[in-house]
Amino acid sequence: MAWNEPGNNGKNNDPWKQGGRDQGPPDLDEVFRNFGKKFGGIFGGGNKSSGNGASAALILILVIAAVVWAISGFYTIKDAERGVILRFGQYHTEVGAGIHWKPTFIDTVTPVNVQEVKSLRSDGFMLTQDQNLVRVTFEVQYRIYNARDYLFSVVDADRSLGEATDAALRFVIGHSIMDDVLTRGREVVRQNTREELESIIAPYNMGLNLVDVNFRDARPPEEVRDAFDDAIKAQEDQERFVQEAQAYAREIEPRARGQVNRVMQEAEAYKQQIVLKAQGEVARFEQLLPEYLAAPKVTRDRLYLETMESVYSNTSKVVVDVKNSNNIMYLPLDKLMNQSGSSNSNTVNPAPMPARSNDSTPQQQDSLRSGSTRSGRG
Repeated sequence: MAWNEPGNNGKNNDPWKQGGRDQGPPDLDEVFRNFGKKFGGIFGGGNKSSGNGASAALILILVIAAVVWAISGFYTIKDAERGVILRFGQYHTEVGAGIHWKPTFIDTVTPVNVQEVKSLRSDGFMLTQDQNLVRVTFEVQYRIYNARDYLFSVVDADRSLGEATDAALRFVIGHSIMDDVLTRGREVVRQNTREELESIIAPYNMGLNLVDVNFRDARPPEEVRDAFDDAIKAQEDQERFVQEAQAYAREIEPRARGQVNRVMQEAEAYKQQIVLKAQGEVARFEQLLPEYLAAPKVTRDRLYLETMESVYSNTSKVVVDVKNSNNIMYLPLDKLMNQSGSSNSNTVNPAPMPARSNDSTPQQQDSLRSGSTRSGRG
């Protein structure tokens, strides 16, 4: 038998009213009256004002709850952040820096720092193109430029970027030889890794912007590290010697060019001097040619005298031909000048007088006679 069927000596099995006549659920007004009776003693109501006290208490509780709810809706977004608002779990809008208000339990705000430069490191053993194993440490610096894409395009943008970095780095190392990775090709590897990483993350629209990528370290396994250190040191010495040679070349080359220019200028000046001198002699002989044709003997004697004058002007020996005598007087002016210089330095002993022509030896006289005879004939 059901609990609300009649019977059982006029009694029913109503759980709300044992033995009552009501067949339905309790009335809401009765529930509130019972609630007011329970709290009437607390607010000093009494039996007569139990209904009014319950209403006032309920209103007070609702007011306090509304005030708390309103106050809890205020939040602050910092200068470097963007606030992403979700309304009932769905993207609604974004807000900038400042104090804002949201309806609690309706909107959810997630602040995202869009100015901080974050760092991500990838490290591990990688296989090169020439089948060598190297340990590479690579660092990526990035910044968030779109807060919505950063939160909702992928599950975890930071983790996705780390996996993309590892994939790009392994791809580039796998297409490079070990010497390039360890020594001279590190900049090329860095640039290629950045380009490959950007091409990987572009389709996902993760809201991230790469600031810089750094090739931190690359070293061989410990078993062969000493040999590679020696090889790297030798390559560094080679580069240092090349730089020193280039510096020396830069120092010597301008000096050599200056010397070349100076020699060329001197040669050009000498050339012009010789040409002008030759042109002057040609012009002089062209002027003498009509005079020679008019008076050959006079012109020839004059040329002879001018020539002898220029010759004897550069010598210190003078030969004088005495008239009506076969003796030639020889004046050694060079010895006289030397004796005069020694007399100035030594004032105690006077300088000796020059010897006369009669004191000259017969060999000197014969040589002077032969020289004067040849000059007279010429």
